[in-house]
Formats: sequence, structure tokens, C-alpha cells
Amino acid sequence: MSPPCVLTVAGSDSGGGAGIQADLKTFMMQGAYGLSVITALTAQNTTAVTGIHAPPPEFAAAQLDAVLSDFPIRAAKTGMLFCAPIIEAVAERLAGAGFPLVVDPVCVSQSGARLLEPEAVSALRECMIPLAALVTPNLPEALELTGIAVCDRESARQAARRILDMRGMGRKGPDAVLLKGGHGAQNDGMVTDLLVFSSGREVEISRPHVATKNTHGTGCTLSAAIAAQLALGADLETAVAKARDYLHLCLRAAYDLGAGTGPPHHLAPYLRTRVRLFVLDELRQAARRLLAMPGLASLVPEVSMNLALAAPWPAAVGDVAAFAGRITRGRDGSVYIPAGPAFGASSHMAKVVLAAAAVVPDVACAVNVRYNARTLAALSRAGLAAAWFNRADEPREIKEREGSSLEWGTHAALSAHPDPGAVDAVCDPGEAGKEPMIRILGRDAADVLAKLELLLAAL
Repeated sequence: MSPPCVLTVAGSDSGGGAGIQADLKTFMMQGAYGLSVITALTAQNTTAVTGIHAPPPEFAAAQLDAVLSDFPIRAAKTGMLFCAPIIEAVAERLAGAGFPLVVDPVCVSQSGARLLEPEAVSALRECMIPLAALVTPNLPEALELTGIAVCDRESARQAARRILDMRGMGRKGPDAVLLKGGHGAQNDGMVTDLLVFSSGREVEISRPHVATKNTHGTGCTLSAAIAAQLALGADLETAVAKARDYLHLCLRAAYDLGAGTGPPHHLAPYLRTRVRLFVLDELRQAARRLLAMPGLASLVPEVSMNLALAAPWPAAVGDVAAFAGRITRGRDGSVYIPAGPAFGASSHMAKVVLAAAAVVPDVACAVNVRYNARTLAALSRAGLAAAWFNRADEPREIKEREGSSLEWGTHAALSAHPDPGAVDAVCDPGEAGKEPMIRILGRDAADVLAKLELLLAAL
């Protein structure tokens, strides 16, 4: 099946993190074919925009005529449009388009440079916004467009309604507004966007805040992902939710690039899929090392042992691999690994890894071992730092929720420790019907196995 064609009408970012470069990478990662009309050339990097060159409006129009006349475009987005003549030329050609248009009203770069001439704001309001299926302003852009400083839900609603009322080009106004909350206050560590439809329906879309400085091009990335999802046939609310998930993963995977504000990692979904194969291979190698460890059987609990390893940027149990048949002990003192590794094979150990990583992001691996006086003494002799939790302290509502105790206990033990990053093991004394357990944590399988060998040597 051929990928749908999606068009970006935006500026070029020589640093590659925003503009058409971000859009085209995002289109490809959604499974769409990207087309571009360049409205401005910028000289920029992660620290500053040092120059802007806009082509004549006639050339922007010529680019648009070329792609509209030859490609079956299923959706489009606009970004940096720079000046009123370019906005008018683009709007004239998109006014009769038979595909949804996402308008990202880019006004200022991440580094603070003006990307829309002040006198062009009215042209954006009157010519481009009325054509949109969706407008995606951040809070500063909403202020620029409406004069409303968004500080709470009511002012957000007012700003969205004012944008929805922007009419022109023979159109009644945009179909919806996505007011992005990334510049606003967080609520319990969540970032909330408000999607408001012209019908009056409102939808809050919340995702956990990602603590990263590398946010250059996030608006471009989100609007491009929404356009691509619309081209793939998603309804608007679904397209926004999927695009938000994509951006969230890209932000979690973002890395420092240059001396300033780097971009989100647009290839994160591809890399996560590719790396999953390496995770399984790492566990297979770990299995061989486990089977060669003298005395390992003495550490295998009654409920058996398992070694869990997360793929990069894990979000759910399915992102953590473990051995499908656990690691068991035979009557003769031998250790057996009856089945190979698979993602989602152990929800219990996956929850331990996810909960630990929520407190100490470097944790990606864990193994459970027998809890008794001998093992606890060896843990101390080996110099492995421990954190503890007591199931008697577990909140009732969590205890009643199946499978939540390990998440709560691991998170509670690490959070209460004065130096969570130094913890090597979480000790769980158990309770009636629950075997006590020690769970050793580490950065990867090699780190956990090295700690396991230290523990065995100290027994």
C-alpha cells in the first residue's frame, strides 16, 4: 500500500531540529510521504537564529502549484510563514483544497527569534486560520493571536473560542483548536493540552512532563504528526492523541546536540523497535552466564527467579523482556532456563523495573533472589546498598488492585532512600501468602549479573 502524501508549508531550519526538516522526519516516522513548500530559509543552530531569507511570494506560490498539481495530497500543515504576502499567496491556493489543513501559528523560535513579522499576524488571523481543520498554538502564540494570557482552564477556553471565531477567505473559521500546555504550569507532573471543537466539545489530553532541555521543534513535530495521522485516516481526536504519544516518546529519547536547546529524537520509535532485538540478545547472553554461575541455585526463590531487561524509554510491561519460563531450580541443585526471553513475559518483574526507573531513570534491569538471613548478610558483606519496604504500609486501595504491590513497594523503597541512585537491591519481607524477596537492580544485564556474582561470592 502506498503511503499517503502529506505537505508541509514552512521554513527551513539549517540546524535540522524544527521547520520542514522536523516535519519531513515526522511524516516518515508516521508512515507518510512528505512534500514541502519552503517559505523561508533560516540560518540557525541550537542557540540562535542568525539570519532569515524569504523567497518572493510568487516563488512560494510556484512551489505550491507544483505539488498540488501532481501529488494526491491527503493532508497538509503550515509552520513558519514569515510575512503577509507569503501568507496571502499560500492561503489563496489552499482555500479550495480538499484535504485537512493543520495550522501551527509559528511566531517565535525556541531561541527567541521572531519568525513572523508583526504586521503579518493579522494576515495569519484573516487568511490562514479560517482554512484550518486544526490550529495548534502554544500559550505565547495564543496570546499573540487573541490578546488573552492563558493562566487557567477558563482563560484557555476563552482563547480557544476567540481563535475559533476567526473568519475569512469565505470560511466560517477553523474546526478545532489545540491549545498546547507545555509553556504552562504542570499539574501533578502532567502537561495538559486542551482540544476545543467548534461544536463546543472539549477534550483534555494529558501526558507526563518530560524533564529535558531539548525541546527545539516540538511544535513543528506535533503538528506534523497530527497532519500525518489525518492523512492516514484517523479522526481529529485520535490523530492528536497519537501525535502526542509520538512527541512524548521523542522527548524521552532526546539527547544533547549542540550548545543550546536540542531537538526531540524523531527516530525514537524506529530505534526502540530496532533495539528490542538487541535486548533479547542481551538476555540470551545473560542466560549463558547465569547457567555457569556456581551456587546460583541457592538464590533461586520458591516462586523461581527471573531476569528482566527494559528496552529504551519503556512505558509499559510490554517494553520489558524476561524469560518466558522463568529461571528454576532442580532437585539436584541445577538451574534451568526452560524458555527464551520475550517482551511481556513477566509482568511482575517488568513492574519492578518500570517503578524503579520512575525514581532512578538509569535502572533498566532487575533480578529477584531468595530472601533469608543468609542472603541478607551476604548482601551487606558484598557492599550492596539496600532499600526496604513493608507491605503493612501499603495503602489499602493499592493492595486491592491486583499486581500493584510491587510497583508501590519498589517506588516507595527507592523514594524513601536518601540516595536512590546508589541502591543496588530492594528488600521485600513479604507477608502471608507472599514470599519475601530481594530484587537486585542495575543499568543493564551485565551490571545486575556482576552484582549477583558479588552476592554469591559473599554467601
